[in-house]
Amino acid sequence: MSFIKNGAEIIQKKIDCSAGFTVISGNYEIEKTINIPSDFHLVLENCNLRMADNTFCNMFTNENCRNTDKNDRNIIIEGRGNVILDGGEYNGLSERNCGRDGRPEIYVNNIILFGGVRGFKVTGLHVRNQRWWALNFVYCRDGYIANIDFCADDTYLDENGEIKHRLDFDNYEAIRIKNADGIDIRRGCRDIIIENITGFTEDDTVAVTSLPWKIETALKRPDESDDICNIVIRNVMSSALCSNVRLLCRGGGKLYNVLVDGVFDTSKDSPHMTRGIFAVRVGDATPYNSRGPRADEFYNISVRNVVSRARTAVQINNPIGAYFTDNIMPFDGCGKALEIVKEEE
Repeated sequence: MSFIKNGAEIIQKKIDCSAGFTVISGNYEIEKTINIPSDFHLVLENCNLRMADNTFCNMFTNENCRNTDKNDRNIIIEGRGNVILDGGEYNGLSERNCGRDGRPEIYVNNIILFGGVRGFKVTGLHVRNQRWWALNFVYCRDGYIANIDFCADDTYLDENGEIKHRLDFDNYEAIRIKNADGIDIRRGCRDIIIENITGFTEDDTVAVTSLPWKIETALKRPDESDDICNIVIRNVMSSALCSNVRLLCRGGGKLYNVLVDGVFDTSKDSPHMTRGIFAVRVGDATPYNSRGPRADEFYNISVRNVVSRARTAVQINNPIGAYFTDNIMPFDGCGKALEIVKEEE
């Protein structure tokens, strides 16, 4: 397949010259970030956008993503027909080497990064070969994310340094692209629906996580709450090495009012990996250089209708406040339906 060079510049000019709406078709190589302004509806129709080799940038962000004094509003990225957003060749940037020796921070590897957007929709996309988390949302609200299909890189290096396909947790250290999540909802996000998510992700397919981390500091909106709340996650059918859906809260933030309804784990004997670890994981005893949550910081969590092949279908890590589980169905060798883990003091 041939790609039109300097695709980002071509698409950006079309956005800049349009009055709130434009349609992009064709196959483009993306060499720099495309910025989407407020009150804009971007339609990607039967197109393939691929990150250029040796690039260190997002494919799409909102115009004021990194300008924390301003927010954007009413942004839509809509895929129609067969739309592929491809991370392309891996650039070698990882959580272990980012920010060192002149390298940028790891979140430049998000294919879509939204910061401070009020009212957004991202729908109808096939995301391939993400170089880290694919779609990342920070301090965003009133959003809808739907009909997204993922296919992450499934390669690892064997003992001879040769690239092989098919992942297992036992070869995690050899995995080339680590922590290749699908969708990440971070601090300051609220009132968001996520539904109809499919495919394969190397790490978590949908992660809703409150942690005091670099990206939260970089994109923090002054005087706005760090709380994550009012999140609905429905109909996730995916293979994921770590978890299909993950909820995590540590370090003094708040995460509450979350509904997870409908998770089908397709991990065992999938084309990309063996059995996953969790279908749904709520909380985590890993320190992440921050304290665990109190019951009034992590609460009102509902998990229902989970069909799992993973080692554990649903894991709940205490202490959290009120939570509810219903209709957890292990099958095809799933080790445990529900596991409650008490965090040590």
